[in-house]
Amino acid sequence: MRILIVEDDKRLAESLKLFFKKKGYAADYIMDGEAAERRIELYHNDYDLVVLDWTLPKKSGYDIAVSARTKNIQIPILMLTARDSVDDKISGLDSGADDYLAKPFSPEELFSRVKALLRRPKISLPQKLAVKDLILDPKTRKVFLGDKEVKLTLKEFALLEYLMRNPNRVLDREQIFNHIWDFTSNSFSNVVDVHMHFLRKKIEKNKNKKNRNNKLIETVPGIGYRFNSDH
Repeated sequence: MRILIVEDDKRLAESLKLFFKKKGYAADYIMDGEAAERRIELYHNDYDLVVLDWTLPKKSGYDIAVSARTKNIQIPILMLTARDSVDDKISGLDSGADDYLAKPFSPEELFSRVKALLRRPKISLPQKLAVKDLILDPKTRKVFLGDKEVKLTLKEFALLEYLMRNPNRVLDREQIFNHIWDFTSNSFSNVVDVHMHFLRKKIEKNKNKKNRNNKLIETVPGIGYRFNSDH
């Protein structure tokens, strides 16, 4: 999962970015309203959710949310603000935001709201993803092959979830990188290939002998990877 934080308090923005990283989510932050609007317009398909402050320099979070919805950008938006009156909450939701959280808040409360929004899929997605005897549960962040639990790192889990949500589709390395890593990561390294190597190794190791020759994650030379749900 990848989150865009739009917050003009640099200390808060950096602490939220670190907090989400510890939870296994990639996160970027922007402190300027106009820059945030451009990022959302150009890269909304690379993000799963926006945490959007109401009060920003150059353009308000309210106006950014209205603009996004006017352009039919349906990415979930969680609005942050120091305003906590009923009228303000109504205005925030009327802007197109999906939820509203008043400052100050605890990071865990924010994370609970984020998880709730991410469970509201754009198209009804299953809570558990299953192919043959491979089962991934986003809620518990656990993966099983048959009755064996496959222990994955946070990035490996994110990779597998992204692949399983796009079965039989060739995903190039740039697509994968943009979905799993934040903008500050080094996109010129072989980070995708390295993490994919370890993910496949763990899955193949835990497969039973009967299915060992059926590769779930296939390398597409010169392009990227494909998750074979028909195997």
